[in-house]
Amino acid sequence: MPPAANSSASDLPLLDLAAASRAVQKKEVSPVELTSACLERIERLNPKLNAFITVTGETAMEEARRSETEIARGEWKGPLHGIPLAVKDLIETAGVKTTAASAVLKDNVPAADAEVIRRLKSAGAILLGKLNLHEFAYGGSGIIGHFGAARNPWNTAHVTGGSSSGSAAAVAACLCYGAIGTDTAGSIRLPAACCGITGLKPTYGLVSTRGVIPLSWSLDHVGPMARTAADAALMLQAIAAFDPLDIYCQKFPPVYYPGAIEEKTTALRLGVARDFWNDVDEEIKLAVDSAVAAIGKITAGVQQVELSTHADRTLVRCEPYAYHQKYLPQQESDYDPETLRRIRSGADVSAIQYIQAYHDLLQQRRQIMRLFEDVDLVLTPTTPTLAPSMAELQAAPGELRGKELVMLRNTRPFNVYGLPSISLNCGFSKSGLPIGLQISGAPGTEGAVLALAHTYQKESAWHRKLPDL
Repeated sequence: MPPAANSSASDLPLLDLAAASRAVQKKEVSPVELTSACLERIERLNPKLNAFITVTGETAMEEARRSETEIARGEWKGPLHGIPLAVKDLIETAGVKTTAASAVLKDNVPAADAEVIRRLKSAGAILLGKLNLHEFAYGGSGIIGHFGAARNPWNTAHVTGGSSSGSAAAVAACLCYGAIGTDTAGSIRLPAACCGITGLKPTYGLVSTRGVIPLSWSLDHVGPMARTAADAALMLQAIAAFDPLDIYCQKFPPVYYPGAIEEKTTALRLGVARDFWNDVDEEIKLAVDSAVAAIGKITAGVQQVELSTHADRTLVRCEPYAYHQKYLPQQESDYDPETLRRIRSGADVSAIQYIQAYHDLLQQRRQIMRLFEDVDLVLTPTTPTLAPSMAELQAAPGELRGKELVMLRNTRPFNVYGLPSISLNCGFSKSGLPIGLQISGAPGTEGAVLALAHTYQKESAWHRKLPDL
């Protein structure tokens, strides 16, 4: 159970973001105390978890002291002011290394912040550092990277899921109050499920991707990873805004997400896409079925819907190949061989195939709207399998990609459709590994997605359980 705001300093990182924010606003605790406590916890636990690639302790403490002074003067900027967060090391940070967990960029220091970083800083957030990931975000396991793999706080012999591996591990282990991840085929939601946290992939184009090293421009999303839906809403409020300099960003009607999560869910019509239950681990089925039954009682009910798990991978093969031409062939030896193999797999995609795949993507994003004539939200298991052990994946490297694609099967279609989709914890396996429930909605319905997740979390206690570290 997370502690009260007046607990000892060592317990402060165990607060969720919303509770820490209230304590800061009321001046019950200072940003300096929160930041110092997080840095001490990182120093103690990161050698075990490898969640951070770079820790910016000195600048974080400077930001914390500045925030403390501002708040003391009555210049509180909002819920993220003075709150220590961390970001995936795929997101450019001025003056701080941005490596994409690759030797290719091991010395890369950007001159400017990504737009999402600029918005976090504007909201007063304190950045603790850069988080580990699967190299160049090209994988669902999280085990490939120049700085080693992040480890699952629930069982360090198991993977975190990827590619936002360090982001999920850091949030689950209470090293920070929230993190920013990216999601191209499930890279926020899969690690959120594996690590028992809440991870939101927003609608395509809601959050700027400018300054984020791309995997696939057509499918990339940036979003919050936190302990609760309420925390994710606070983070989304800070980062969701139209960026005219980002050609992929779209304008949406303004929503106040921390207020939207309090909306009643009793009128929501839910759909269950049974294709997403095929070949799912029995323990996952039991936990998700139980969650669906509980959610059915706080909504207008659940009905079956038709939604396929199939998603074409032409774009996510071709677009990384195009992007990495700036580094190939001069730096081929700096890539992990498996990452290089995946990048090169896009070499044989013809212009005709690419154009057809992009046309199909746009068509699918139009056609999916028919689904939401009958339902408001769709429920599925986040992933068909529990987090595998590192030993299992490392024992058969030739099978790694196939196993990753299975892990990403239930998340990938929602990137194709560009829909808002959240994963939250709905139980644990007998072995103690977390299980994820996925809630998805129509474009721009983050408010409803978050509201249902928040209501479920108020009715359950899975998200309150913390790993024993």
